[in-house]
Amino acid sequence: MIVAARWLGYIALEVATQAGGVMTAVVQERRLEARQHGAMEYSRAPTDLDAVRMYRLGRVREELKKRDYAAIILYDQLNTRYATDATDMQIWCSHNENRYVYVPAEGPVIVFEYAGLEHLSEGLPGVDEVRDAICWYYFAAGSRCQEMVTQWAREIADLVSQHGGGNKRVAIDRCGPLGVQELARHGISIRDGFEVMEVAREIKSPGEILLMRHAINVCEQGLEAMREALRPGITENALWAKLHERNIALGGEWIETRLLSSGPRTNPWFRESSMRVIEKGDMVSIDTDLVGPYGYCCDMSRSWVCGDGPASDEQRRLYAAAVAEIAHNTALLKPGMTYREVAERAWKIPDEFYENRYSSVMHAVGLCDEYPAIKHLGDFEAKGYDGIIQPGMTLCVESYIGTSGGHEGVKLEEQILITEDGHEKLTNYPLQLEFL
Repeated sequence: MIVAARWLGYIALEVATQAGGVMTAVVQERRLEARQHGAMEYSRAPTDLDAVRMYRLGRVREELKKRDYAAIILYDQLNTRYATDATDMQIWCSHNENRYVYVPAEGPVIVFEYAGLEHLSEGLPGVDEVRDAICWYYFAAGSRCQEMVTQWAREIADLVSQHGGGNKRVAIDRCGPLGVQELARHGISIRDGFEVMEVAREIKSPGEILLMRHAINVCEQGLEAMREALRPGITENALWAKLHERNIALGGEWIETRLLSSGPRTNPWFRESSMRVIEKGDMVSIDTDLVGPYGYCCDMSRSWVCGDGPASDEQRRLYAAAVAEIAHNTALLKPGMTYREVAERAWKIPDEFYENRYSSVMHAVGLCDEYPAIKHLGDFEAKGYDGIIQPGMTLCVESYIGTSGGHEGVKLEEQILITEDGHEKLTNYPLQLEFL
């Protein structure tokens, strides 16, 4: 039996439910061939993956050259993904420094891979060489940490000497103190790699947007599976599992958080999914934070009322305020606005909801939540920073509405593309406008 999602966007992608409940993707639109590894291997991409890969590598090198850096060393697994599209145990390697990437401003890009596994980078146009990673963190090296970090720094210094043209300014995103000390002994001046990478990742190519639309499409199918499963008696965890199941089945990768709560657990926000049994009439609020196919994130939020009965007056009031905040702040968006202007013109949060306001008006998104985060005007002097909204940015407009000490709260969020003359909403899953 083929079950087609009702609100599919740019591609014809359906879910086939076969005997035994196995889900498969049925792709009906022409795709472009490129070498793939991992979750989407044995499928066709919605765009030229090699063009996306080279665009992203070009963005990194452009930022290195702007700052006159010789190279960048990447340990953060989303940064290594962005620069090379080579993946290997991304979550595990995010807390075990078993793989890293060396990207020079000019010269060969080298993946230092766990156990030197070359097959994981086969056919990737931005990878020139694969070497065995030298692991000097304590789990891997134990009492030999100093010996290993000395070898690591010597190899990095040799690369900088070969390809840096005398420039020894090198950015790095994550590095323990032993590594910093050893690089300094070779005369290498360490610079902030996260600044380089966040700015590089800020502007998406048209191909990236197609991949993001695909990830959003999968996420929205996951939301529909959750909505269909939402009945009195299901636990928060069992409901949350529906999103994971659909994401993994359709080539997604992981979910960053566990932000699903119900009833009194929705206020204040940020409680994680639990074994609580959802009851009839409960508000259920969800923030997806889903890393889907091709590593792109769909960060959207929805709130539903469990059961067939009508929403209460208070639930409708909270929901209406959240819809108003999202609509107002989305309507502001256009190229050329500064972050401060967005904060100044943003929806004025009523006093009763202000204490529980979300941490930002909006933030960017790509492979995960990214720079920038635009703070509320009341927080701008203490925590905010300025910048300019540009075409190609993708932003998530946020709202959390709940009174301080109140019974429930509503979480909504939409993912938005900044275009040359305004904006486009990328997320399509319907709001519960009947509440209004």
